[in-house]
Amino acid sequence: MVAAPAPDVRAARRLVVKIGSALLVDRKSGLKQGWLSALAMDVAEAKVRGTDVVLVSSGSIALGRKVLGLPEGVLTLEQSQAAAAVGQIRLARAYEEVLAPHGITTAQVLVTLEDTEDRRRYLNSRATMETLLGLGVVPIVNENDTVATDEIRFGDNDRLAAQIAVTVGADQLILLSDVDGFYTANPKEDPTAIRFDLVDTITPEIEAMAGDPISGLSKGGMKTKLLAAKTAVAGGCAMAVMEGSTLRPLTALAQGANRTWFVAGADPQLARKRWINAMKPKGELLLDAGAVTALRAGKSLLPAGVTRVTGTFGRGEPVAILSPEGAVLGKGLVRYTSAEAKQIAGHRSGEIEAILGYQGRAALVHRDDMVV
Repeated sequence: MVAAPAPDVRAARRLVVKIGSALLVDRKSGLKQGWLSALAMDVAEAKVRGTDVVLVSSGSIALGRKVLGLPEGVLTLEQSQAAAAVGQIRLARAYEEVLAPHGITTAQVLVTLEDTEDRRRYLNSRATMETLLGLGVVPIVNENDTVATDEIRFGDNDRLAAQIAVTVGADQLILLSDVDGFYTANPKEDPTAIRFDLVDTITPEIEAMAGDPISGLSKGGMKTKLLAAKTAVAGGCAMAVMEGSTLRPLTALAQGANRTWFVAGADPQLARKRWINAMKPKGELLLDAGAVTALRAGKSLLPAGVTRVTGTFGRGEPVAILSPEGAVLGKGLVRYTSAEAKQIAGHRSGEIEAILGYQGRAALVHRDDMVV
């Protein structure tokens, strides 16, 4: 069997880059300004190529503890949250200052893993991120360590980055780390360890090779990176692990730097469509002929094209989409509850606010959340 070719970061349509704490913050001097400025040049070049870029950044706790003068070693939960509160504002400002000279607008997005696992929050996050990317903004995503608890203790920013990559439909995720790839064993403990250039299937043998954290600043070891890889590739997103301390790490990756690519079996859109298609519908939307024509032309489903709503469902849950004769045309994730959908069915999008009392989304089911 011929091995899958390694992805090219220069060909990414939508790129998520995760930056580890140890790359961004020095224990003694604080923020590594020169490294961050060089990364900004890579981001600017990617934007010029037409690539959407999202940065998932660790570092708020590491930066905040430096500012607050907290001691070395393990912090209490309260100390970690206090450090995060101080570090988050400085982290956001640092990214804004290095990207603004390139004409790039930044936005801070604070999330937790819970936000990506709760369907309602997931849809809100996805809509916000899509809007930001559509406006050319580079979102700076940081785990909301000020209020998070388990996330601080277990350090899951690698997995958070994978969740964000799947949420925004990225085709590539790059984990900038303190190791140059995935090894058969911890290379700092076992000199015979071998690095993988490419992993096309995550087998139980591969999973058994994952080690523990290496650096003192970052909390995510190879176990979290492997979990991230499983999430990413299942969502159609290829993922690379590379040593990121070199200046211009994305340029280095494009030029053949050591790394391990975990290859995705399908593109993000196809993977998402399969996921939606596998869901059991909680309700049904009966369409008129005009809506059927619009869907087949690749349009979203608007309330005006719905003649009947059946079933009980919440926002973000799967529904079956039916033709006027009752034949199943497809499935989709609905943007309103069943009660709301019944109220606005048959009405124009401009009437939604008057009916529901708030300004809702124009589409009942967005085309990206639909399989026809």
